[in-house]
Amino acid sequence: MTVEFRTSAAGLRWMRRTLLATAAAVALAACSSDNEPDAYVERPVEELYNIAMADVGEGNYEQAAKSFDEVERQHPYSSWATRAQLMSAYSYYEAEKYDDAIIALDRFIQLHPGNPDVPYAYYLKALSYYEQISSVGRDQKMTRLAYDALQDVINRFPTSEYARDAKLKLDLTVDHMAGKEMDVGRYYLKQKQYLAAVNRFKSVVEVYQTTSHVPEALYRLVEAYALLGMQTEAMKTAAVLGHNYPGSEWYEDAYAVAQGGQPVTDTAQDSGWLPSLPALW
Repeated sequence: MTVEFRTSAAGLRWMRRTLLATAAAVALAACSSDNEPDAYVERPVEELYNIAMADVGEGNYEQAAKSFDEVERQHPYSSWATRAQLMSAYSYYEAEKYDDAIIALDRFIQLHPGNPDVPYAYYLKALSYYEQISSVGRDQKMTRLAYDALQDVINRFPTSEYARDAKLKLDLTVDHMAGKEMDVGRYYLKQKQYLAAVNRFKSVVEVYQTTSHVPEALYRLVEAYALLGMQTEAMKTAAVLGHNYPGSEWYEDAYAVAQGGQPVTDTAQDSGWLPSLPALW
């Protein structure tokens, strides 16, 4: 799952404000990205900041991060240093150096808890985790971290523009976690570990009940219960599926299973055979 931050309305508005706030001061120095401050050369703070902003403008984000770091290194007590810290984190984020961005953002939040840009710092930290969410087939540690960070933005700054965007991304993150549970549950079905599969699918139904995976989870429960010989549970689950998702394709398949037919795929059992169940109606 990848989200282009450059298209984020909240991020664009923050960058616009940042550029407007510094444009006048930046104009005081000559604009050149060729004078990279890798070696220690004492320069006026405006010149260093201008070099870094030029790197941002040219899309040289990794170099921009280093340039902003140089602003703080040479002028740690300047008012420019505070903004440079946050711009460094933003540049690391755009360069896809997410771990570096998170470290920089944590430091900014710790050093400047009352800064008006702290909500943005929390938001950017959440995005740095969100961008690293992997496919459902892999470990979901980053998904959990993204969930916690997005929820933190919502809890701390509920009326901010960042909270509104965080809520949208939180829904996608929850759906992703449910998808992981489904992936593991299907694996257990294929391995004929039906009780383990039941636990995974029940988790989707109970914990992630607002996601798009619930209809299939209910159907897979019908499969697993049927294979365990738990006909009453299979019938009850199929009825729940029919009541809540009457137009779902999974409901039609659950009815077929209840009639003793084959599952929609061969996931549950390699032979495709299911024990016969009495009709629901």
